[in-house]
Amino acid sequence: MSPNPFLSLSAWRPMLTQFLSGLAPAETEPPAYPFAPTDVARLHRLTAADDAAIDDQTWRDLLIDRYADSLSGEVSIFGRQELHRRLRAGASAEECAARRERIERLLREPAQLDGLQRTLRSLRRADTEVAGLLFDPQWQAPPRPRWLAWVRLLPLGLATSLAAVLWTPWAWIPFGIVMYFLMTLQMRYTDQVGTWRRSTWALRMLLRTVSLLDGGGQALAEDFSGRGARAGKIGRSLSRGLVAEAIPDAAAYGDWFMLANVRHYFKTSHIVSAERAFLRECYRLCTELEADVALARHLRGVGAWCWAGRGDGRTLAMEEGVHPLLEGGNPLSLSLADKGAFISGQNGVGKSTFLRMLGLNLVAARAFGFCYARRAVLPALPVVASMQNEDSLLDGQSLYIAELARARELLAASERRPVICLVDEIFRGTNHEESVAAAAAVVDELAARSIVVVSSHNLVLGPLLAHRLEPWRIVRTDGDGLRLEPGVLGQTNGVALLAQRGFGVDIQRKAERVAAWLVEIREIRGQSTFSEKTALFSEAYRK
Repeated sequence: MSPNPFLSLSAWRPMLTQFLSGLAPAETEPPAYPFAPTDVARLHRLTAADDAAIDDQTWRDLLIDRYADSLSGEVSIFGRQELHRRLRAGASAEECAARRERIERLLREPAQLDGLQRTLRSLRRADTEVAGLLFDPQWQAPPRPRWLAWVRLLPLGLATSLAAVLWTPWAWIPFGIVMYFLMTLQMRYTDQVGTWRRSTWALRMLLRTVSLLDGGGQALAEDFSGRGARAGKIGRSLSRGLVAEAIPDAAAYGDWFMLANVRHYFKTSHIVSAERAFLRECYRLCTELEADVALARHLRGVGAWCWAGRGDGRTLAMEEGVHPLLEGGNPLSLSLADKGAFISGQNGVGKSTFLRMLGLNLVAARAFGFCYARRAVLPALPVVASMQNEDSLLDGQSLYIAELARARELLAASERRPVICLVDEIFRGTNHEESVAAAAAVVDELAARSIVVVSSHNLVLGPLLAHRLEPWRIVRTDGDGLRLEPGVLGQTNGVALLAQRGFGVDIQRKAERVAAWLVEIREIRGQSTFSEKTALFSEAYRK
């Protein structure tokens, strides 16, 4: 005989779920919790497999932290950690292809994109990171102390001694002893319990999201199938119970007089330890999905972008590349094959901005598969930059010493594997002759193994390094436009800028005389020393 459909739980489940959801209060917008950069970087530091990651100075030089922030609007700590990990470590061609398929589908189906964004909202209620808890190989659940088996007797002893006060005042002595032990244990574990409560809350939000994605019929959530029931069971085991969470004051009494929070801490820490592999799997699924949703939402609001092809280690081509953080920036194109590039241009024309634009596009293409250009074929190589070297008063280190230290790091990186080196104003911390000599030697060695793009006001480096670097110059077009074209800058504008920046005509004319003098002094022959050459011009300059 067939079962009665009215008695089937599966028949009533949709209506019951709809009824209960109607009774539940509307879910509020999660707060925007602040997270330290070390929290965001925790996943990468625990899972980095090799030395191909973006290093800290390159991260700062290319302003990747600001770019990561632009991707992380309405993204939980879980998604932010995954975006940071991809930017640091990059991704294989296979990983980028799989993510591209999901991102393209999200872009084609905006309703699904918005639906997934709403479902993932629970993750944003986590106020602490748990990557360390799940991926740190040294983490272990705290061992259960021996007294934990007898701790339930303390409330009984407390109640018994309190009742005995009605017969004898001496009962206050055992009452005080019991209270002493309760308060001592409570204060001893206050910090651990507080930290653990935030961690278990974050894990519960993770497990809740897995359950919603498994049973919610969401598109692109196929990987979550079959995991919702187990996730819900573990989430309930990490909860302190309906009464304790609904009535915090009652839970506080239970904590102080029954050590409920301490017992819950030891119980749930061993649950997490036993289910750690499953929790890591849930973490991976949720973080990857949330990161892809964030990227799709980002691209939906970006004007210029493309999927980047992956070239070999010596070929780079980018057509009309722009910086995603600059509104109205000038698109520039660059094509390199078997050589790097020497970039020249007048002061203020945007050489540093171009290097940052190129570097960020290289990092984005390696991490996500797309970049901000009309078309691009970019090598999936680690990027190392040297752009903001500074002297250090505390370390007693001059600018040139700092530049030399960074140059050694670039050479070491290129010895381990091919990289892309971006260097802005190389060796500006010493005099012209030694700057040119050191730059020519170091860049020649770097460019023999890797792609090097270097900018400098020392224009003589162009012909010196022509066998390694193609010369390119950034020039202004009609209006405020810029163009990148082959060749070395023909005329500098450092002296001309004096008058434009308010220094006055007299200062500019003196500077022009010194510039002419420097050109002429190099052409003098027959004087034995530089000081003898300068003596010929010092009196004329004073006049």
